[in-house]
Amino acid sequence: MNVLVTGGAGFIGSALVRQLVAQGKHRVLNLDKLTYAGTLSSLDSIANRPNYEFVQADIADAAAVGAVFGRFDPDVVVHLAAESHVDRSIDGPGEFIQTNIVGTFTLLQAALAHWRALPEPRRAGFRFHHVSTDEVYGSLGAEGLFTEETPYDPRSPYSASKAGSDHLVSAWHHTYGLPTLITNCSNNYGPFHFPEKLIPLVTLKALEGAPLPVYGKGENVRDWLFVEDHARALQTVFERGVPGQTYNVGGNAERQNIEVVRRICATLDRLRPRADGKSYAGQISFVTDRPGHDLRYAIDASKLKRELGWEPRETFESGLEKTVTWYLENESWWRPIQQRAYGGQRLGLKG
Repeated sequence: MNVLVTGGAGFIGSALVRQLVAQGKHRVLNLDKLTYAGTLSSLDSIANRPNYEFVQADIADAAAVGAVFGRFDPDVVVHLAAESHVDRSIDGPGEFIQTNIVGTFTLLQAALAHWRALPEPRRAGFRFHHVSTDEVYGSLGAEGLFTEETPYDPRSPYSASKAGSDHLVSAWHHTYGLPTLITNCSNNYGPFHFPEKLIPLVTLKALEGAPLPVYGKGENVRDWLFVEDHARALQTVFERGVPGQTYNVGGNAERQNIEVVRRICATLDRLRPRADGKSYAGQISFVTDRPGHDLRYAIDASKLKRELGWEPRETFESGLEKTVTWYLENESWWRPIQQRAYGGQRLGLKG
């Protein structure tokens, strides 16, 4: 199939693109705007493969998107392009509305026109797969899990923009018949993660000897999903999922933020001990919580396992070991990002 991946130079998108191109059974076009978080070096391993192509374009640019659909003739669209960092959405929500809502609308319109023009049986096989987040569901208390039926209750500009895009995708299915799929995932982590997010941020600050910032008391809980497990889930859904359905993707790995930070410190203590022999945990520093910080997210991914046979392969411990090891071995990837795009400063203080 011809698979159009939007946001394929981002963290999750690049994992999916590497997976699909390496398999060799699909042609892949990666459409990415290359914002601050888009990193083409994440795709160096497959950049010259004959079944891969990159196009730099904004998903909100209708002419550019239409040209890509016309030339590449996709059978599947996997829509990952999004502004995704909650703290940045607090500081500047406008970009999130433009990309996540207007961009998704623009992409849906192009996909609808393309789908309507396809001959059978390609028309029946076409899929528009929208990749979203568990944050659209709001915040959980100490008990319970998000299911596909959980009412939406977004709390940040980021999650509100993703909720809006989810509703657009669902509406294009119900109103126009476009064969859509939606997946809502928990917190991803793994190699090639942009260093503004918790796990790479803490890892790199620890290596610098800097304070390790933990919001509030570190009691906020997230379900952690290894990015390569997520990429397998995405392929499973667009190849075998039922149009009109939503599938939650989770890692079965709930952890408090402070647990995550301490595990990173313990892993670094083993793999790269501090010169003074002390634990990296001594660098932990509790800072003022961010505005509207949801207490807990937890995903029930049983539908995806029951109906399509997917489940995560990595535990949190095995995935974190692989992740920290990767950052230790790949300074050539993250150091230029620190120098060019993000130096580890705190974001999200304007709320």
